[in-house]
Amino acid sequence: MTEKGDADTQFQMGFKYHLGEGVQKNPHEAERWYRLSAEQGEASAQFNLGLLKDGGEGVPKDPAEAVHWYRLAAQQGYTDAQIYLGFMYHQGDGVQQDPIEEIEMQYLCEIKSDQK
Repeated sequence: MTEKGDADTQFQMGFKYHLGEGVQKNPHEAERWYRLSAEQGEASAQFNLGLLKDGGEGVPKDPAEAVHWYRLAAQQGYTDAQIYLGFMYHQGDGVQQDPIEEIEMQYLCEIKSDQK
């Protein structure tokens, strides 16, 4: 049921495998569960899938795919994704270096910070 349904539950499964909480740590299983959730639009799963692909710990490193997932989460207002996406633009990692995009991500984070 979890594999066919609830994005939040799928995210939680990915998180457990990512950190090894209650199960043996398994980056491949974490990636699988995060992807199921991320494809349904779950921003936290999109961000964490980006982290996995960005870091390459136990899964193939793929900065371009990390940018893809960070961008989707950032578009939903996920602050950490905006920060990481801005950094990717700053470094030119997985995406062409673009100081304008970097500044835009910083600006979005500042706006969100001011609204708190």
